[in-house]
Amino acid sequence: MVKLFGILNITPDSFSDGGRFLAPDAALAHAQTLIDGGADVLDLGGASSNPDATPVAPEVEIARLAPVVAALRERGVPLSIDTYSLAVQRWALAEGAAYLNDIQGFPEPALYPALAASPARLVVMHSVQGMGQATRVHVPAGEIVARVCAFFETRIAALTAAGVARERLILDPGMGFFLGTDPETSLEVLRAIPRLKREFGLPVLISVSRKSFLRRIAGRPAAEAGAASLAAELYAARMGADHLRTHAPGPLSDALRVWRALEFNK
Repeated sequence: MVKLFGILNITPDSFSDGGRFLAPDAALAHAQTLIDGGADVLDLGGASSNPDATPVAPEVEIARLAPVVAALRERGVPLSIDTYSLAVQRWALAEGAAYLNDIQGFPEPALYPALAASPARLVVMHSVQGMGQATRVHVPAGEIVARVCAFFETRIAALTAAGVARERLILDPGMGFFLGTDPETSLEVLRAIPRLKREFGLPVLISVSRKSFLRRIAGRPAAEAGAASLAAELYAARMGADHLRTHAPGPLSDALRVWRALEFNK
């Protein structure tokens, strides 16, 4: 069963919905919409990671997240905190986040003792940038899968050597600008999902929703990229993705239900 992560951007400059959910009341209303649509987990971000985003101080990021996290925790909603700030990650662990989602893949050994002591699951993401938010760099499509695999080999070894239980790890190979400016790099990684699962034996999370490579292929802006996103999400599920991170869990949940009926109720 694919688990859905509903994206909740509490930011002024996210590429798809910047500013819409910056106020706590708006964020909480949208959180309920995501839950009603079928999100199993809410993935909250207080700082954008797209190439054009403005860097945010950790205290600002925490101030955006704190009231929403507190309210959703009272409702018993499983929460993922999407951040690459060490200070915000420590705060999220103290707040009892069920998941930490790091676009840098947890590069800081200083955090490893806290990660090892926590029950939180870790979304270990690969990006060609290595550190910081996405940039616009070209990576040949033929090289990308080997780079992703090499990254996971190194990072899994470092985390498990520090005492982080391997079964707590979820692998995210990255998508869009996190893989490069050529749409084919993202397509190559989507095709390689079975290889990632076979080589590492860990669950895979895919986040294609409204990404730049789909917008380029479809010739649509972010606001009109729902159909392109859904097509790629269903492909990822068919390739074996265990978790899908999406702006629109409602349509995706419906589509997965129909797909299962067609594939498995024969």
